[in-house]
Amino acid sequence: MTDLGLPTLPATRRDLGAGVGYAFNGQHFDAPADIDVDSVANTLTAPLSVIVQVTKRCDFDCSFCSETLQMPDPTLDQLDTIRHNLAGVGRVFLSGGEPLMRKDFGEVVDVFAGHHIVAVPTNATHALDHARRIAGKIAYANVGLEGPRAAFRRVRGDYDKTMAGVRVLQEAGIPLALSAVVYRSTLSVLPYTVQIADVLDVTKVKLILPLRKGNALNLADHEFITTDEAETTFARLKEQRAQNQWSPALRLTAWTPQNEGHMIVVEPNGTARAWPVYDAPDLWENLGNVLEEPITEIWKHYRFKKNHVSKYVGRSIHAVAQGA
Repeated sequence: MTDLGLPTLPATRRDLGAGVGYAFNGQHFDAPADIDVDSVANTLTAPLSVIVQVTKRCDFDCSFCSETLQMPDPTLDQLDTIRHNLAGVGRVFLSGGEPLMRKDFGEVVDVFAGHHIVAVPTNATHALDHARRIAGKIAYANVGLEGPRAAFRRVRGDYDKTMAGVRVLQEAGIPLALSAVVYRSTLSVLPYTVQIADVLDVTKVKLILPLRKGNALNLADHEFITTDEAETTFARLKEQRAQNQWSPALRLTAWTPQNEGHMIVVEPNGTARAWPVYDAPDLWENLGNVLEEPITEIWKHYRFKKNHVSKYVGRSIHAVAQGA
């Protein structure tokens, strides 16, 4: 479903095997247009990308949040064991909750940096505490932003605090991407989201549909748009992007059968789960525990390999390249 392929890639490229590489500031996978997804899925011995929750704590209470159940933070020693057992994984997202709430987040980054491409999803509110310490060690920060102040406050939290953090991250030289959870009531502000991204010189805007879990169980039914509506919205936004010459790449992930279970999430206690699995309790499917076994063993019985590869090489999402 990719419209214009992947972004123009720089000369440097990190080969991950099976014809897949990783480039463009650590934000995109690079694969031939005619790549055989089934072949890649059967050739790889580990996931392309894994999300590691270094905390469940957060200073926001987003209306879409799926991670409302708390558990203790993993220790640095536990994270080092997880890192060791993730050998072979190209990219690791150090996620949460809000990962920058950990006072030792710089040390957390040190555990993984040099072993993986490291990316950090964040609301940026604690950027001042860590930005200089992690600059040059993470490939990019992915900041959640649902548009202008009013929409952001209603959906996520304190817009001004997040934007202050964004400026801190930029001053430290950390590349940025944005992600926006899309409600029916926020469709009208999506162009403003891309405009903000363009002004901030952000490389990518990811659009994500909410799932019925956690806080999102309290959302009104009308806030959930259909896949067809999402695709129509993306097409319109693509046209507006061209008309206004906005630069950031655009991505839309809809919850289709081709995207089921494509993410592998490691919780703070080491439990690895496939997400989202539509008919599973809480949308999780247990895979094993990376405090106890390597991801290569878990990968052997992971049943969404094709969906995993297809999503990350851009074959099951809608995409427009940066600057295209």
